[in-house]
Amino acid sequence: MWGGRFDLPPAALMQEINASLPYDRRLYSQDIRGSQAHAAMLAKQGILTAEEEKKIQEGLSLILKEIEDGRFEFRRELEDIHMAVEARLKELIGDVGGKLHTARSRNDQVAVDMKLFVREECEKAIFLLKDLRRVLKKRAAENVETIMPGFTHLQVAQPISFGFYLHAYYEMFGRDIKRFKNAFDVMGECPLGAAALAGTPYNMDRFFTAEKLGFGTPTKNAFDSVSDRDFVLEYLSCASICAMHLSRLAEEMVVFSSQPFGFVKMPQEYTSGSSIMPQKCNPDAAELLRAKTGRIYGSLMTLLTVMKGLPLAYSKDMQEDKECLFDACDTLVLGLKVMTAMIDGLTIRADNMRKALENGFPTATDLADWLVKKAGIPFRQAHHMTGQIVKFAEQNDLRLADVPLTEMQKICPQITQDVYAVLSAEASLNARQSYGGTAPDQLRDRLAETEEL
Repeated sequence: MWGGRFDLPPAALMQEINASLPYDRRLYSQDIRGSQAHAAMLAKQGILTAEEEKKIQEGLSLILKEIEDGRFEFRRELEDIHMAVEARLKELIGDVGGKLHTARSRNDQVAVDMKLFVREECEKAIFLLKDLRRVLKKRAAENVETIMPGFTHLQVAQPISFGFYLHAYYEMFGRDIKRFKNAFDVMGECPLGAAALAGTPYNMDRFFTAEKLGFGTPTKNAFDSVSDRDFVLEYLSCASICAMHLSRLAEEMVVFSSQPFGFVKMPQEYTSGSSIMPQKCNPDAAELLRAKTGRIYGSLMTLLTVMKGLPLAYSKDMQEDKECLFDACDTLVLGLKVMTAMIDGLTIRADNMRKALENGFPTATDLADWLVKKAGIPFRQAHHMTGQIVKFAEQNDLRLADVPLTEMQKICPQITQDVYAVLSAEASLNARQSYGGTAPDQLRDRLAETEEL
């Protein structure tokens, strides 16, 4: 390719560091799509004859089939997928294949390939997130009244339902869908036709290629077009937040499936045994999901670091965008599939969840609220009095509902027998009737109105 300017071939080490074909071959379908659109535009504008376009289109279609059938020879010395396809096109149709590169550069070629790929990965993530949300919604609806402790600081806080807990993640992953959709829209401008950095003197129709490739409009500045990898960073940012959500849920599955909790039992096909302890059933899939989050974060930080000091326009540093992106995409797709299967196969241990509410005085806030509503005591004072009653219960190894009325009245004379009606976990659960609260009726309403994102 460089024969006109160079006297010597690249050194073996130069080929080793320079060639991206071993990994960017993954972009073959996007590269051929972009070339097909470019060829059609060149013919439309009279830059190619109809016969030349026909030969190019037939050649590109044949190359696509060769790759998909595993018959294509990827030669490392051709550096990247763009040159590999172009070289094979020339082999198939002769010199006319060299006309395909008229009015474009590898700079805008790789930019459009990457943008097409990232948009497809956004759509894939959205599809898998919808599947995960469908399972979360189903399991939440099954457990609207399955009572469990809600935690803050991993300390028992207030009674909630397991359905309410799952609905929290349903909402989280809904935001992830919105982020990926927004990212898809943001990367809706087509860089093809920007050429190396300054545009081209040929009579181009960039609106034609943009529409043919599914973009809304062409990019407005050629210099920016070939310098831009914001769209990759956008995907990696969305993927990192989504992976963080997966990791939080995975962490709680690890905790909740441990024997001290026993809230859930993991599907056996997503656990592993021990080489020495025959009783073990380890939540390895969840642990691996938790760990793989770091790989996606690493991909984001890798590319942020690559891009942070680059002058306009294209620099070869930007070739380092691909391996980190591909790894993040694969990791996220696997994580979403595994989490969906794990949640779908969970066994819920409602008895253990209910038993856990016997510790930690989960209805203390209900007692304070009763003092406010029934005795007219300011909340801060009610909070203090309730703390004193909790202290008495703890010192005497009692549940809050078992503290004698006479002892409560020593702290607050206004307390009556009616207070015990609010001190059960079920009463606390049902009392949370505010919009978005854990009360079963509220949760059923929220599940019924959930939008299909």
